[in-house]
Amino acid sequence: MSHKLQRNLKARHLIMIALGGSIGTGLFLASGSAIYEAGPGGAMLAYIIISLMVYFLMCSLGEMAAHSPTTGTFCEYSSRYVSADFGFAMGWNYWFNWAITIAAEIIAAALIMQYWFPYVPTIYWSILFFVLIFGLNLLAVKVYGETEYWLSFIKIAFVIIFIVVGILTIIGVTGVGGPVGFENWHIGDAPFHNGMLGFMAVFLIAGFSFQGTELVGVAAGEADNPKKAIPQAIKRTFWRLVIFYILAIGIISFLIPYTSDILINKNSDIAVSPFTIVFKNAGLSYAATIMNAVILIAILSACNASMFSATRIMWHLANTKQAPKVFGKINRQGIPINALLITALVGCLFFLTSFLENGSVFIWLVNISSLAGFVAWFGIALSHYRFRRAYQKQGMNLQDLPYRAKWFPVAPIFAMLLIAVIILGQEFSDIISGDITWQKFLATYIGFILFLALLIGYKLIKRSKLIALEKCDISAKH
Repeated sequence: MSHKLQRNLKARHLIMIALGGSIGTGLFLASGSAIYEAGPGGAMLAYIIISLMVYFLMCSLGEMAAHSPTTGTFCEYSSRYVSADFGFAMGWNYWFNWAITIAAEIIAAALIMQYWFPYVPTIYWSILFFVLIFGLNLLAVKVYGETEYWLSFIKIAFVIIFIVVGILTIIGVTGVGGPVGFENWHIGDAPFHNGMLGFMAVFLIAGFSFQGTELVGVAAGEADNPKKAIPQAIKRTFWRLVIFYILAIGIISFLIPYTSDILINKNSDIAVSPFTIVFKNAGLSYAATIMNAVILIAILSACNASMFSATRIMWHLANTKQAPKVFGKINRQGIPINALLITALVGCLFFLTSFLENGSVFIWLVNISSLAGFVAWFGIALSHYRFRRAYQKQGMNLQDLPYRAKWFPVAPIFAMLLIAVIILGQEFSDIISGDITWQKFLATYIGFILFLALLIGYKLIKRSKLIALEKCDISAKH
């Protein structure tokens, strides 16, 4: 048995791992819900603000990961730069986040299959896809990197094709009826449907869409040249995501009115993506079928990245004595096998669709994952803020950092404040309207409640305290 992960991932693998974790269900399926909830203007503005926040977070993560790359990333940074209890809660929260996401992606992939096989129970497809993803994660990390690279390459190519076809449809080159114009931006109360309430509701959807960009940091411990690969991967990943998301949301909002039931999971049916509808409306029905296949590949790719990440985080927790030691064992292929098994066990929550409504389970899992992801992002911003202050407090030269984040301290403070508003404001509309119920409250906040329970429980048992800046471990570990 080996005790170390293999450093076989190159910069191109890291870029595609981050893209693979980000371009999936959030973009292809949840983007329609965002436009339906907030209208074209509200959805666009929410995605632009979230993308700015993600840019700041990526820069923060890049500075810490390039300085001290480690599998577990900001989970360990939270322990080193904030406090032991915060790091403990952050690590378990982030593992839970991606383990839950596996189940959400598996359900989404199974529901996509209803496009071709509407009468086959989704549970059969769920089991098939789960076995496939689990099998891929049993292989050596280099095989995983190559698989993720080519899966991501396929879906990125088709997103670009979608953008081109969408723009041609808007200007009247394809489709019927000539140029589209701004008609869908003026119907009803567009462009900002439901005002501030609709705008706030979209933040959780937008956050889920962008979650995964930080996976480049989780894979840092298995990069062959972290100081060079991580900053390069972070820069490229962010700008590609912004281009894909902002352009894609814009095109959908021009071509499909926000009032259309197609954009939401009507009758618990999420098998039709707004991407597919755009191709159909452009008169490319054959291309629409291919696009649905690409969406399936994208979702499975994101699921693959989720299982990879959750496994590495559990391995990190075991090696830092924050989880049972048994989960730190690594087999001859360099795979944390026991960590993979416990992660896969949580991923089996897709079996809930056997007893409950498909669409309801999917939305429930997305909500849990989204909020857990926001908590993780808050951890990145706070850890970076304390790292930089500790670095300077201990008399270190900023010029010695392999990669230096811009806009400090404004960037991490802005990210923390925005995330706090998003987390606390999720049930704001239901509270105002009087529609709040314990079921809705728990469905939204269960992940945050678990995080607080872990944080407070560890603090009470271990009596841990905030680490003084002078005592933060800012040494570069490789």
